[in-house]
Amino acid sequence: MAEAASELGPTTPYVSPEGATHTHIAFQSTTDVWSLSRPTMTVSFPRSPVIFLAGKTLIKVAEAEKRLGAAERDFIHMASINFLTPLRNFLEGDWKTISKERRLLQNRRLDLDACKARLKKAKAAEAKATAEQELRVAQTEFDRQAEVTRLLLEGISSTHVNHLRCLHEFVESQTTYYAQCYRHMLDLQKQLGSSQGAIFPGTFVGTTEPASPPLSSTSPTTTAATMPVGPSVAGLAPPGEAALRLEEVAPPASGTRKARVLYDYEAADSSELALLADELITVYSLPGMDPDWLIGERGNKKGKVPVTYLELLS
Repeated sequence: MAEAASELGPTTPYVSPEGATHTHIAFQSTTDVWSLSRPTMTVSFPRSPVIFLAGKTLIKVAEAEKRLGAAERDFIHMASINFLTPLRNFLEGDWKTISKERRLLQNRRLDLDACKARLKKAKAAEAKATAEQELRVAQTEFDRQAEVTRLLLEGISSTHVNHLRCLHEFVESQTTYYAQCYRHMLDLQKQLGSSQGAIFPGTFVGTTEPASPPLSSTSPTTTAATMPVGPSVAGLAPPGEAALRLEEVAPPASGTRKARVLYDYEAADSSELALLADELITVYSLPGMDPDWLIGERGNKKGKVPVTYLELLS
């Protein structure tokens, strides 16, 4: 290895069979140690639109999260100044004093009751005189403590007004915080939508209306306590097309059930079946149908009926 190093020299480049010159590795001889030194090498990668978009998007998301963190810090700071600090000062100051004076007033009342009981039990004249003197002292102390407590409780009304103002400011700061968060995320969503549309023209990123949560299933033996609101028909097919499909579709060979109508229901269009309370109809479901609706049949009439207006029978 030493001979090869002396023959080639520290600056002799290595040439691959394809003719590409690579960065050389220089050998430096010491007494007992052989070390490898590698100069700085610059590697260039091909630029891909997707890779560029991923990095750019990562920066945008990080900046949005940074703005969210700043908004949260501002909200915590405002909440501490406008609400938590005044409340803590009240609990640790005035409220402790009021609680202490109220406990003292309760003790004075117990002493007064004890003096009254001793006066009733006293038989001898001397005992009665002593009990009356103790009663007068106890009554005086109780009246004085009751006045102190009354003044403290009257002064707390101004504190309540201050707390009400602080509570309003807390709600306003919280509303501002959530509005800022919404605005930051909406701006980020718009930026991501424009960036993604530039690379993938066929996609679209935008605000979508949240789907309404499905209504809870009703047990066959359990009825609702109040009249439910009719489910929305948004997103259903046009009345003409729905009616045409319902006329063409036959009920399944199995899976039909009897149902009792809980409340009167007026059909919104020709695709729905009007219902009368306490009548019995046959219901079944079709593939791909909204789970909040069933197909109901009564005689030769057929149409969609809301599940919440029915009590399914076994």
